[in-house]
This record gives sequence, C-alpha cells and structure tokens, in this order.
Amino acid sequence: MTHKLPPGPGPRDACNCGSLRKASRRMSQLYDLALAPSGLKCTQFAILAELDRAGPRAHLSVRELAAAMVMDRSTLGHNLRPLQRERLLELRPAPDDRRKRCIELTKDGRITLRRARALWADAESRFEKLFGKRPAARLRTILHGIATHEKFESLPGGGHVDR
Repeated sequence: MTHKLPPGPGPRDACNCGSLRKASRRMSQLYDLALAPSGLKCTQFAILAELDRAGPRAHLSVRELAAAMVMDRSTLGHNLRPLQRERLLELRPAPDDRRKRCIELTKDGRITLRRARALWADAESRFEKLFGKRPAARLRTILHGIATHEKFESLPGGGHVDR
C-alpha cells in the first residue's frame, strides 16, 4: 500500500521549513519508538552510525562529526553527553593535536549499535510499507539534495550555526 495524499487543498502551512520540521518530528517519533528497546533515540543512533561509518582509525573531531551530522557543535555536545555516560563513546585528545578532542565508539557502543540496526531496519521497512518504496527513495534523494546542496554549504560557518 502506498501513501496517498488527502483530497482537497494542500497543507495549511505552505512554508517549506515548517512542513519539513513537522515531517521530521513525525519521523523521529516513528524511529524513536522503534529504537526504544535499544535505549537510543534516533539522533543518538545517527551519531553512533556516523562514527561507525568513519571507522575506528578515523579520529573524528567534534567539529568534523558536527559537520558530517549537519549539526552545530553545541547541539552535538548536548547529544554526546548521555552517550558518554552510558560508555557508548569516548572523547579523547587527538593524536596529532592534544587541544582537539576526537570521538571514538567503545566496544559497548559497537554492540549497542549492532542491536539497534535491526530495530532501525524494522522502522525503515514500516515506513516504506506505509509510504511506498519508490516515494521513500525519492524522498531520501530530495532530502539528501537539501542536506548537501552547495548553496547551503556556502552559508557563513558552512551552514552550521554555533551558539
């Protein structure tokens, strides 16, 4: 079954940002519910997955991870604290510059991520059943284009706002 738009006029709020944020909150609810048995929220899962993608020898700095996540450093820091408390990741001085902090997945972080991936895959499957495989693929393409568009990258601060 694929998603069909409701009959009648479009959304009351024709604002792209508002519509995207509402959809994002709905998606976060779906994925947070699916991830609940792992103890992770979707943003925490995304952080662990990004660290895993970078590999154990990447030595990603807080700044580099924030850029990869399209997130400002203060928001990333807020999201890192519970993951540190749970010993799913560690912040260490960078091997090349002791002033720079690097983030590394711990063994427990890798185990938690591996368990959470199955829950994530289930949420992906449920979304695609509800919305349709092709529309979901188109949506990912559009969202990726927004996240990586060069015009956004040229904003002051690389599109990131550090508060």
